[in-house]
Amino acid sequence: MNDFIHCKELKPYQAPTQAMRMGAPGKFGLLDLVFELDENRKSIMRHWERRAPLIVQQELYFDESMPEMPCVYILSAGGPNVDGDRYENRFTIRKDAYAFISTGAATKIAEMKNNFSGLKQTFTLEENAYLEYIPEATIPCRNSRYATNTDIVIHPSATLFYSEIYTGGRKYYQDGELFVYDLLSVCTQARRPEGTLLFREKMVAAPKEKTVRDIGIMHHYDVLGNVIVLTPPQDATQIYAQTQVFINRHPHLAAGISYLPNECGLIFKVLGEETQPVKKTIREFASIVRMQIKGKPLPEEFIWK
Repeated sequence: MNDFIHCKELKPYQAPTQAMRMGAPGKFGLLDLVFELDENRKSIMRHWERRAPLIVQQELYFDESMPEMPCVYILSAGGPNVDGDRYENRFTIRKDAYAFISTGAATKIAEMKNNFSGLKQTFTLEENAYLEYIPEATIPCRNSRYATNTDIVIHPSATLFYSEIYTGGRKYYQDGELFVYDLLSVCTQARRPEGTLLFREKMVAAPKEKTVRDIGIMHHYDVLGNVIVLTPPQDATQIYAQTQVFINRHPHLAAGISYLPNECGLIFKVLGEETQPVKKTIREFASIVRMQIKGKPLPEEFIWK
């Protein structure tokens, strides 16, 4: 996987791993999922390819608000991400199809001595497709390095709800591990099928080199929720009008929304002290989006989640 070779922030972490070599079985996880309508116009997971340690089982239909929606959970048999791990996700939603994708648990980025862990993602949404991607939080532990590169190809009539949550670390481990990781690099970009670039966002945090506690960055917050909604302009306008922005003091929680360039959608950000309130705020926003696009709300979160 060569997506990270030219990232200057990763240059200090290119040393080969001293344990299991990069590219060895179990070090490169792959998922390739394709959703489309069957002959009865039911959305199904038509194709899935998986390579350990990533696991995906058959799609489920448990969403009470949208029982016709296939729901898929990504699992990992390998424990936390360690140095030298590379993962790749490819998600394709064919014309008029729809799906929900999440993870079974939080993604932990383990302490590292050499190299880094990287995730490459590709989302392809065809005409009138709809996808909700709402994974659990990512937790970067002490001395870890994690980079993601997400590429989205989306038709103007399709809608993608893409979310990610990053914590400051293992807040309640021993004396606490907040922002003692080496590097977090997150890059997301989207384009039309013919190649027109819609937007590109890149966030890089290296807390040991420059504090993230300044005002305008994380300040006194410990958790960041980042949501991108790519949808037609008329829907984006309605979603924007229905979304409240706020700064709460007790508990410390804040949310803001803005339009993305090229009339392609919205970006919604949440800051909090704990993961659950941030996650709850994201799900409330997801419900607004689903109501606008599908006319149905997001159901209550499972108690065990």
